[in-house]
Amino acid sequence: MEAQSSVWRPTGSLARSVIVATVGVVASVVGGRPVLLVLVAPMVVTAAFALVRRPPGRPSAHVTLGHRLLHEGQGTLSRLVLTGAEGAEQVTRVAAREPYVRVHPAAGRASRLVAGGPVDFEVSPRRWGRRTLGDGAVALTSAWGGFRWGPVTTGGDRISVLPTSVPYGSRAESPQPRGLVGAHRSARTGSGTEFSGIRGFEPGDRLRRINWRVSARSGRLHVTTTRAEEDAGVLLVVDALADHGRSDGVDGGESSLDLTVRAAAAVAEHAVRQGDRVSLRVLGRDSRQLGYGAGWVHLRRVLGALAAVQPVAAQDGEVERLQLRAAEGTMVVVLSPMLAEVLGTVTATALRRGLPTLVVDTLPEDAAPAVTRGTDPVAADLAWRLRRLEREQVLSSLAALGCPVVPWRGPGTIDEVTRRLARRAQQPRVVVR
Repeated sequence: MEAQSSVWRPTGSLARSVIVATVGVVASVVGGRPVLLVLVAPMVVTAAFALVRRPPGRPSAHVTLGHRLLHEGQGTLSRLVLTGAEGAEQVTRVAAREPYVRVHPAAGRASRLVAGGPVDFEVSPRRWGRRTLGDGAVALTSAWGGFRWGPVTTGGDRISVLPTSVPYGSRAESPQPRGLVGAHRSARTGSGTEFSGIRGFEPGDRLRRINWRVSARSGRLHVTTTRAEEDAGVLLVVDALADHGRSDGVDGGESSLDLTVRAAAAVAEHAVRQGDRVSLRVLGRDSRQLGYGAGWVHLRRVLGALAAVQPVAAQDGEVERLQLRAAEGTMVVVLSPMLAEVLGTVTATALRRGLPTLVVDTLPEDAAPAVTRGTDPVAADLAWRLRRLEREQVLSSLAALGCPVVPWRGPGTIDEVTRRLARRAQQPRVVVR
């Protein structure tokens, strides 16, 4: 963003020097008192040098960022670039205060000689979302403090700050893989590496699959069968209906939306590392869905969509009419503090469809309602306790339906749950006809 100012303007010190020097010289000549001329001589010299060193041209300033895309906690360099600043002696820069943006120097102010080099600030966004970096004001001063340019504002660049996603390794299988090629053991036989069984040879079987030991004992050719290895689909349902608790950035306390977004980022990166397909559904006023995809480019799209999440309540009936559009065999991961009744309905609907579903509880332990001015604290606390009781009832009902509920405790939180869902999917089912 470039900032411009029309002309150099005289400073207050130059105006005072000119006025005092003029009055002193006139009074000395008219009154015949040379001592007055001696007293105002420094003012005369200062004003004369300042007028002689008046800068030419019209300066302009703009701010450049070293990086346009960052993860929360990372930093970049905000550099001030000056053009047409011939004759300027000193530059002063002030950084605007932005929430969840840390600036070095910490005061957000710097002043130095123009010949001393550029005035750079180190900026670091401390929370995911859309942040403005490089915003502030710039002023230039000529030699002898005679003229000043600015201060003018330098609009910063609005960038997307992606949530942190700590990678972790897990060997938990997907409950119901339904894909082409992947790392999960499928229920059907195919050309994989996991042992499935031994059967008699049939036309079309590959010769390298012949089990010669069994064939020699039985006198008939037998082959070893294996399970196919397929990729799986993961649908991340992110609750953006509200934000409970206080967020202090990446280094401090986490709100419910912080836990939700960072957990979704970690699960999405883990799924992409395994070669799985990931889809994202954000529940809020601007409910959006990101289709299934795989690879690092798709992961960047998922993280970008998470960075754009805003805690806004949905309109009446909007969430109730939503359709998850989950493909068969997709593992549905609901990330929510489960304080909205509609989330229980959405989860129960996915369970009834036979989809492997789990809930990641992202409500902080120290979460409390925000008490506004004019609200009775006692009544607010009582309402919060009642809402917590209703939440526990919803979670108990989901657990009774067979939906695991686990609080988010960092990478690896859902590993054991995924293993249990995979074992449950391999158990024989009773079909009523």
